[in-house]
Amino acid sequence: MERTLIELIILTIVIHIVDTLAYSVRLNSVKSGQVALSFSLFNMFVLVSRTANLFQGPLIGSIVGLSISTGLDPVSDMRTVIFASTIGTLFGILLIPTFLRIFGVAVRRLELTGSVPSLVVEALQVNNLKRIVKSAVRPSKTMLEKLRFREIPKRLLILNALVTGIYTIGVLAAYYSALLVPEQSRLAAVASSGMINGIASILLTFFIDPKSAIITDQALSGKRPYGDVKALVVLLIATKLIGTLLGQMFFLPAAQVIASFYR
Repeated sequence: MERTLIELIILTIVIHIVDTLAYSVRLNSVKSGQVALSFSLFNMFVLVSRTANLFQGPLIGSIVGLSISTGLDPVSDMRTVIFASTIGTLFGILLIPTFLRIFGVAVRRLELTGSVPSLVVEALQVNNLKRIVKSAVRPSKTMLEKLRFREIPKRLLILNALVTGIYTIGVLAAYYSALLVPEQSRLAAVASSGMINGIASILLTFFIDPKSAIITDQALSGKRPYGDVKALVVLLIATKLIGTLLGQMFFLPAAQVIASFYR
């Protein structure tokens, strides 16, 4: 069980590092003007995150299944995984300056090669790996100076924190709810994980992504300064971090709500 938990923690950290870095792609797209290329390349990173997400469910199921058979309560393990999402977000924040530098170079190389697989092969060459390591940059306080935080809608930030909290614990709460329902309803409770994450995705698509895209497009067209996109990214990442912490509060109530439908 310990090995499974460690694998789950590592996967969760990777998922949230990639999700956090996703916010910073807006900065590169506005600064370089290569919006389509930037998001095309980042789809590769998102694919890694989503693939890791596919393995998360079976690992959680393994822990919960073993807990059911042994009569143990895995709540501490679940909370450890939620905490891993916070750690992954923090790591992502620290990696953003380095990621942006490397990502900018990768976008320019993609324009020349025209192929993501060729770009990956090129990046994995020893000399290029050494250059990537040497490109590491520490986060600096100057990144936060003179940003117009007041120009970013507060509702957008509150909603982002809440949706992140739901997304963080969706699968975990659904699997944990299997412990709170009769045996014949456990599979139905576990299957609710897709519905919960689906609701979170809908909220992101309808309320968060459009407003973020508007601010980004206005900066691209010169109607807003680049600093507004920077402030947007900083605040979205900050509320994502808060959302992972809110996940600790949402976890048990969410599991109980799911269980209430199947008792």
